[in-house]
Amino acid sequence: MSSEPPGSGPQPPEDDPFRKQPPPGAPGTPGAGSGSPYDPPQGGQQPPPYGGQQPPPYGGGASYPNDPLAGMPPLAESGKRTLARIIDLILVGIVVWLVTWPMGVHEYTVNGDKVEYGKSFAQSLVAAVLYIGYDTYLISKSGQTLGKKWLNMRVANLDNGSTPSVQTALARSAVLWIPFAFCCACIWTAISGGWSYFDRPYKQGLHDKAAKTVVVSTN
Repeated sequence: MSSEPPGSGPQPPEDDPFRKQPPPGAPGTPGAGSGSPYDPPQGGQQPPPYGGQQPPPYGGGASYPNDPLAGMPPLAESGKRTLARIIDLILVGIVVWLVTWPMGVHEYTVNGDKVEYGKSFAQSLVAAVLYIGYDTYLISKSGQTLGKKWLNMRVANLDNGSTPSVQTALARSAVLWIPFAFCCACIWTAISGGWSYFDRPYKQGLHDKAAKTVVVSTN
């Protein structure tokens, strides 16, 4: 059993271009003051109340100093995410078909004059491996599948905005693709991916929630 304290695992590199950056003027950034409420006002303005912080929004809204999205790009639109997923499905689906066709793992059912075509377990297994490998490799490398790259989006860690690690990308991909490939493709895609249409405030799909990631815009 590991004796490392929580949060002591591998951290994203400081030079990660996608790592969340503190807002200008935050403590520790160039040009930032001491943050004391007794500092002289800048530009003739009066210092804000509440110990140098802006008051919380009326009605009990989000606490901006603790907002995980502070310093990150805006969240991607759910409609664009769906379109990117369709693009990825088509691209990887073509590869799945090309790989499995020579293997003869397709099923045919002949009943009189009717011929039906379906997937075998072996084909589903190949599809799951390829889909998970595709997502895991590209997301852990740059945060972008081809579909997301073409539509100017990327996956980011919710806590710091950096590119997900291999472990995080693998967990996210497994939650999305294992049910899709083996049992309930259309239903699971609608539930897992469609969750982002209703989730607030981070627009996360179920696979994002499992991996603690969000999808943000890059343009």
